[in-house]
Amino acid sequence: MPIQSICCLGAGYVGGPTMAMIAAKCPDIQVTVADMNGERIAAWNSDCLPVYEPGLDAVVQSARGRNLHFTTDIRGAIAAADLIFVSVGTPTKSYGIGAGRAADLRYVESAARLIAEVSKGHKIIVEKSTIPVKTASAIQAILAANSSAEATFEVLSNPEFLAEGTAVADMEAPDRILIGGEPTAGGKAAVEALVAIYAHWIPRERILTTNLWSSELSKLVANAFLAQRISSINSISALCEATGADVDEVARAIGMDSRIGPKFLKASIGFGGSCFQKDLLNLVYLCESFHLPDVAEYWRQVIHLNDWQKSRFVEKIVRALFNTVNGKRVAIFGFAFKKDTNDTRESPAIHVCRDLLREHARLAIYDPRVDAATIRRDLAEAGIPAELLDSNLEICADPYAAAASAHALAALTEWDEFRSLDLSRLYDLMLKPAFVFDGRAVLSSESLKAHGFNTFTIGQGF
Repeated sequence: MPIQSICCLGAGYVGGPTMAMIAAKCPDIQVTVADMNGERIAAWNSDCLPVYEPGLDAVVQSARGRNLHFTTDIRGAIAAADLIFVSVGTPTKSYGIGAGRAADLRYVESAARLIAEVSKGHKIIVEKSTIPVKTASAIQAILAANSSAEATFEVLSNPEFLAEGTAVADMEAPDRILIGGEPTAGGKAAVEALVAIYAHWIPRERILTTNLWSSELSKLVANAFLAQRISSINSISALCEATGADVDEVARAIGMDSRIGPKFLKASIGFGGSCFQKDLLNLVYLCESFHLPDVAEYWRQVIHLNDWQKSRFVEKIVRALFNTVNGKRVAIFGFAFKKDTNDTRESPAIHVCRDLLREHARLAIYDPRVDAATIRRDLAEAGIPAELLDSNLEICADPYAAAASAHALAALTEWDEFRSLDLSRLYDLMLKPAFVFDGRAVLSSESLKAHGFNTFTIGQGF
């Protein structure tokens, strides 16, 4: 039977945008996004969405009220659905066995138990959250042990491969859609039902089908490989600074090799976001659990390099400012983990700002999409006491206000607007010597030098 009603449990960065696109492309299917967070649901039903993505507003508005609905009635949404996406959080455990590495699956388990309790008839359950390999077995066991006799289920894996900042374009024309299922008649039928949904707008040759375990593992491995490339080029950025090479030129040269390719070879202060570090830690834990310590250590070093790059950047700032930033104003340009998103999860800016505040620098932060409450919350959760935030943190409405009377400027997010700043105005506003530390190579080092700035660019040096 064709799918007529879809429910998604979780209205976050994955669930909301993905369901909006499905609803927009499949007007004959009713799509309901359910979440217990009433504030978040209210935002999805408003003109101010809780997730910022270029183009997302238009997609939501095209379907909301027609066949796209946002609700806190989770039970009702589950009961009405033929197919249920599970898109709940899977944070890294902070306690007990596997703390700091393993995925915390309590929300996935809670979702499975609620589905079992509410469901009648046949339903397809789709893992959308990033989860460890073999999680489908746990979901199947919970469903089988807790559902009524008239309820039947098939469990699929359908990991997301969206890049924040380009999520709408990624959903419009993805590299691939991956669907994993069991090699049974019911499993194959469930896979084909999900394939048919995506086939509304995605060519069939881009929809890959695998077994459950390959699909679950592929998500972790894809993010691990991308993170590895970033840590690799960042390790070379330090060598470039020491030798006089330019990391952008090196990246361009090696990226023209068809065996390597140019993507994810941009040196920076490090990777961030909700996936890379979490998935790497999960992969490390899985390798340890399957008694593969050498493999676990290999992937652990990718994280180590990422942390080292952030610490190295802070050290460059402190040493350049005559070995102290105590009482000095440092303008921070960008707090989101990357441009075109308001997501700050694992943002390198948090690490850099935390360490500068611990050195008693006075920070003036500007980000075009991240609000003051989020910045304060993130720094408080990073261990900065409230009294230090009150005395040494200022959130500014524009980059020029942040730069006023600053000893230094640090670019931490590659927002496009930073490329067209009035450098003469910035230089006049800052104290002299005026230092710029470009952690994203978003500013022209030649132009900065021509305007009188002392400039450090990642992978190029001073």
